[in-house]
Amino acid sequence: MTNSLRLAALGAILLAATAHAEKADRDKPVNIEADKVTVDDVKKVQVFEGNVVLVKGTLIIRAARIVVSQDGEGYQKGVATGTDTVPPRFRQKREGVEDFVEGEGERIEHDARLEKTEFYNRAWVKSGLDEVRGQFISYDAKTENYFVTSGPNGTRAKPGSGERVRAVIQPKNKDKGATAPASEAPGTKPLTVAPVISNPRQETSQ
Repeated sequence: MTNSLRLAALGAILLAATAHAEKADRDKPVNIEADKVTVDDVKKVQVFEGNVVLVKGTLIIRAARIVVSQDGEGYQKGVATGTDTVPPRFRQKREGVEDFVEGEGERIEHDARLEKTEFYNRAWVKSGLDEVRGQFISYDAKTENYFVTSGPNGTRAKPGSGERVRAVIQPKNKDKGATAPASEAPGTKPLTVAPVISNPRQETSQ
């Protein structure tokens, strides 16, 4: 199947990620470094500001500001934001291989209970040579899938807005030692326009 046919087939289906998140990360503690921290023990909210680095196993989030809240069972949720010029960044090792899932957006929300990371506004996520871009991307480490839309907060873009989901899906060579042609390497050709990608699991559960 060619790349163009493969992209066309993605309309109204879930884009299966090739990434398998490091399973050991779920049992690791959250470690955070920052220039400043404000703690509210009553509401169980901590605000970290200035060159913030959040680490949970192989999962790393870098941001200008991260607000961490904790529920009654001790699970944390982090909301990361950047500056006008530097967005927050996400990185996590794939299970069993020396490869990483990477992404960014104007805001990143990570839910430790659900093992889900959401990227808002001008978002992109890359796994290996494959890459997706949209206004909202949800990465589920449990199911190892992405959900991508061209509208904000998981919605579809308004008709005529020009907002589209874009994806680059490289061919999977049978020969493990083979590499994609230089002309197909990331950054050497424009992203291929793809239709909005929806989540059939969500649709069927409604």
